[in-house]
Amino acid sequence: MTNNDILKKLRVALQLRDDQIIDILKLVDFNVSKSELGAIFRKEDHPNYQPCGDQLLRNFLNGLVIHMRGPMEPKKGLSSEKAQRPSTSTSRDRDGGRDREDSRDREQSRDRNQPDDRRPFKDKR
Repeated sequence: MTNNDILKKLRVALQLRDDQIIDILKLVDFNVSKSELGAIFRKEDHPNYQPCGDQLLRNFLNGLVIHMRGPMEPKKGLSSEKAQRPSTSTSRDRDGGRDREDSRDREQSRDRNQPDDRRPFKDKR
């Protein structure tokens, strides 16, 4: 399936007209004329057929996200240079995973520290 096919199917599924597609592309600062768009929607055997490039499809999809969801809101409380990242602990640490010492490990270490009254395994000779 070519990029042209994907763009055609999205246009039909979302019931978009050419001018709406142009407006969606303008949301991501990608300008395309109505005649260029018409050449993309033509059949492959037409003399004025134009293949849809990856850049056009990528920008259309990014613009479609903005069109459907709205513009992204700025995050509150974060510096503009670097976003604050959570601590280096993993989700397994927070969820009580094996990275953390659990009760069984504590019992085993306690047993190792105390002298063992049991005899080692006897030979069965």
